[in-house]
Amino acid sequence: MAQPPMEWQQVSGNWILAPAHPIAILHFLGGAFVATAPSLTYGWLLENLAQAGYLVVATPFLNGLDHEAMAETVLRNFIQAQPYLQTRARLPVYGLGHSMGCKLHLLINSLWEVERAGNIYISFNNYPAQAAIPLLEQLGQLNSTFNVEFTPSPSATLALVAEDYPVSRNLLIKFRSDNLDQTRSLSEVLIRRFPHSTAVRILPGSHTTPIAQDVAWQPGQAFTPLDVLGQFLKQEWYRDLQQLKQDLLSWLESPGRGS
Repeated sequence: MAQPPMEWQQVSGNWILAPAHPIAILHFLGGAFVATAPSLTYGWLLENLAQAGYLVVATPFLNGLDHEAMAETVLRNFIQAQPYLQTRARLPVYGLGHSMGCKLHLLINSLWEVERAGNIYISFNNYPAQAAIPLLEQLGQLNSTFNVEFTPSPSATLALVAEDYPVSRNLLIKFRSDNLDQTRSLSEVLIRRFPHSTAVRILPGSHTTPIAQDVAWQPGQAFTPLDVLGQFLKQEWYRDLQQLKQDLLSWLESPGRGS
């Protein structure tokens, strides 16, 4: 049964969508540079998950080199929202991350004691700093002694997950047209650690599919080639978004199974 319309609420640095009778909490972390306003950049996806009965807590963050400090800030903000969340009920919590948000969830779960029923990683990205930030790569070419890296580094992140990551139930999603995705390296670690409860999905779409919106394209009186293109793009985006939403809900609604 469809939920009534909901409004985003800002609570302790988080953006929250709360259905009247939630069945679980989704703690969402977005990608670098689009995570500062998740209620806008990921609006369609998160609002549809809330309509399905999930209480969405989207925590914004600013990008930087110290990913451990970023993860700690995100976790602190999420914890500060607990008094509000606990007035609803004691619900299972799932982590949901896209791109950079995946790495932050991995660090949160590996470095601190948090209780998660499972985690979902969409388009995991774990590039070194000089590959992720073009200016750093250019500086490195000019000065061979220039070396700036994320903390923890990509290799240290995967090593930390292999050693300390405790959450057995995981869903990894990779899009077919995503040249930024590094899901394979993460899947190798998680499948080795939790072979029976880690699932990997390959879906149509690209790295930006989760931030696509259902654009209301209104053609003019004369249907032009631009209108044809607009309708085509709308159908493609909507189809990929719907597929992503359905896969997320299917996995969330089948607790205890990796697939």
